[in-house]
Amino acid sequence: MHIIPAHDGAAPRATQAVAWQQDAGTQSASLSQASVPLTGCPGAGCRGRGPACRGGDAGDAGVVAAGGGLAGITTPGRPAGAASGPHAAASTSEVPMTASLPSIRGACTRWASRARFGAGAPSVIRLFALVGVVGISFSAVFVRLAHVSPSTSAFYRGAYAVPILFVWWLLVRRRDRRSRWLRSLAFVAGTFLALDLTLWHRSIDDIGAGLSTVLTNTQIAFVGLLAWAVHKERPTRAALVMIPFVIAGVVLISGMGRADAYGSEPLRGALLGALSGLAYAGFLLIFRRANRVLSHPAGPMLDATLGMTVGALAGSVFDPRFSLAFVWPAHGWLVALAIIVQVIGWMLIAIALPRLPALETSVLLLLQPACAMLWGYLLFDERLGPLQLLGSTIVLVGVAVLSLRGSVQKGPASPPIELEPS
Repeated sequence: MHIIPAHDGAAPRATQAVAWQQDAGTQSASLSQASVPLTGCPGAGCRGRGPACRGGDAGDAGVVAAGGGLAGITTPGRPAGAASGPHAAASTSEVPMTASLPSIRGACTRWASRARFGAGAPSVIRLFALVGVVGISFSAVFVRLAHVSPSTSAFYRGAYAVPILFVWWLLVRRRDRRSRWLRSLAFVAGTFLALDLTLWHRSIDDIGAGLSTVLTNTQIAFVGLLAWAVHKERPTRAALVMIPFVIAGVVLISGMGRADAYGSEPLRGALLGALSGLAYAGFLLIFRRANRVLSHPAGPMLDATLGMTVGALAGSVFDPRFSLAFVWPAHGWLVALAIIVQVIGWMLIAIALPRLPALETSVLLLLQPACAMLWGYLLFDERLGPLQLLGSTIVLVGVAVLSLRGSVQKGPASPPIELEPS
């Protein structure tokens, strides 16, 4: 998650593709902002509650028109524009329109938020996002307090979270319309998350909770580079300018061999932290593919967490300190890691961040590495050297710019996505 929710230094916003996009602290991992035809009512997923069926809302980014509804978002077995229920007669004509995917998402989430949270929706959603981000900022703290091997903490983070996520998914499974292929792809994405967590947890041992969390947020830079290499999605100008600065910040965080650098192995810790960002970028790109159908975040989260757990167990063969033995209080901290971060933190982020403006999302997600550095200083007396402070500042500024401006250019139109049934 490391929102998405930025990566919790460790995650998942993160959950739908759009949720993980912002949960990771990057809009570059989002679905392509494609133009799709807007016709008719949302169909079975609407049941008369959508803006089009209530006369619409002029502020919904042009998604609603006379007799029209949400565009090209269909439920399985139902053609776009086919109305249903008591409002079927009102949809006597279809007015073709086009809108970007973020506009569609904005329209959906605005009326969904009003329906679920009432008049105080913005405040409630911001509270959800804030609690989620602060929750995931404790990831590195729990890992450090547990004093177990990197693979052990990654494995039990998933093992303790899976039963809770499974029960949550059972409660909302009728809203999970994903195919077996997409679910399998989410599972594969989780194995990359296992690699990310294992590298990141080792980085915590070497360089501390705060710096390791800052380093893993470099994933936003790697997302742009991997998207360019794998999907031929060209980086934005902002990415071409900021990525070298982010890399320079990573070098400074290593301490460059100075005696005042914090950490038992600052050079190795900086390298492992950056590699964890690369692994998390791979997770984001695969998970984006796995979320072509919007569904309740509990489903994708469950599949990715299962993949993460299996991947951590498979990788334990390279960890001589890996242990399945139950030891107290170590496992108390691991339970806290699973429940507070993997379940509560990331689910709140997945629910809240897609409903907030990009600027608010970026600011909130920057709180996560900032809070992690604060907890490291207060709880573990992590006193950084001057070069490390400068490097952390450079990395965070680079992450903020790339979060706001994106690291890849808008790609070609994507096929219509399905709307989750309500």
